[in-house]
Amino acid sequence: MSATAARGAAGSGDARSGRGYGVYAIAALFLVAGVLHFVVPRGYEAIVPPFLPARRFLVYLSGACELAGGIGVLVPRTRRAAGLGLIALLAAVFPANVQMLANAVAGGKPGWQLALLTLRLPLQLVLMYAVWRVAVRRAAGGEGVDRAA
Repeated sequence: MSATAARGAAGSGDARSGRGYGVYAIAALFLVAGVLHFVVPRGYEAIVPPFLPARRFLVYLSGACELAGGIGVLVPRTRRAAGLGLIALLAAVFPANVQMLANAVAGGKPGWQLALLTLRLPLQLVLMYAVWRVAVRRAAGGEGVDRAA
């Protein structure tokens, strides 16, 4: 298999530039997070907003979606759909990030922790962009095509 074909199979562009590893980083992030939803569900249940029912179910559902998306971005044929699904998931769980900050404020957590949780909110948009760039935009342009930033 040629180097170009190998990059096309991975669907992630030029590995020598470091851009080719983005798909693997995104996959690893979501796979680890997905597993954690099943290993320590109580931590995630605590940040499900109180207006939502069936907290444990929602934790498991979001964990399963993260696992599916993490696997899906690794497969060139499903990368675009998985990326779009992960972006939708990131939007859907944004209220949990807000709830995490609200819980910290209510719990009188130290200022540095509140600052980190506040910074986490806009980072959700950065993560959405990263998923879009690695999985959606690149997949739409053809497997292995890495357009200039």
